[in-house]
Amino acid sequence: MSWLTEYVRPKIRTLLGRREVPENLWVQCPACQQMMFHTELEKNQKVCTHCGHHMRAGADERLRWTFDGGNFTRIELPKVPLDPLRFRDSQRYSDRLRTAREKLHRDDAIVVAHGSIGGARAVVGVMEFEFMGGSMGAAVGEGLLAAAKLAVLQQAPLIVFTASGGARMQEGAISLMQMPRTIIATRLVKEAGLPFIVVLTDPTTGGVTASFAMLGDVQIAEPGALIGFAGARVIEQTVREKLPEGFQRAEYLVEHGMLDMVVKRTELAATLGRLLGLLRPAELPEAA
Repeated sequence: MSWLTEYVRPKIRTLLGRREVPENLWVQCPACQQMMFHTELEKNQKVCTHCGHHMRAGADERLRWTFDGGNFTRIELPKVPLDPLRFRDSQRYSDRLRTAREKLHRDDAIVVAHGSIGGARAVVGVMEFEFMGGSMGAAVGEGLLAAAKLAVLQQAPLIVFTASGGARMQEGAISLMQMPRTIIATRLVKEAGLPFIVVLTDPTTGGVTASFAMLGDVQIAEPGALIGFAGARVIEQTVREKLPEGFQRAEYLVEHGMLDMVVKRTELAATLGRLLGLLRPAELPEAA
């Protein structure tokens, strides 16, 4: 009896019993509620195959989708003081940073890499919204400056993907100082005669929108991206008027001249490659 219960029965259950379905096999679109295979969604760069909704993506994914063949070289960014104000609300700022770093395996809310896009050299900075809402503190400011200096050094265009809730409140005035610092970074690139392209993704708000994010030579956004400074409810309460349908969405902004184009994510790398070819044409060989 022991042999039957301990050996035969488990074998039968293994052969005939229901297998557990992996939790990440299916993904539900937050817009249309349709279900998709996880692998199918990843293949389509996290764009819903039913309604075209663009889901949020991480920095590493964007770098992989943007550079030719998914090949790029990340650079180490300057270190900044961990908790300059010793800020604490419901928990210490240093603890929040530690938790975010352990979860995402990165130092802060920006990643910078260089490689080729459409055969042209480029430096790309990507903001990570999962890292404390992509908030801009001293580390992000230093990261943008490092990206700008690298672009000037390599004589390559600078492309920045934005995704942020704004300034990082735990750094107080230090976070606000990053607005002029990031503007200085854009000036370094432009004064060197190099293109500066901004790709605004969902969401791009607050101090990021009010600084470098709206200073690109070319302003691109993903479909449906939320772009603005203050929240829609705050604006409605201030102006005491009902806002238009789609206000602060990418399509509304491009219709009103705030953006140059709205580009689907699956077409973005090719679009960037064409822009780089137009803005930085290959130099003609010297005459013999």
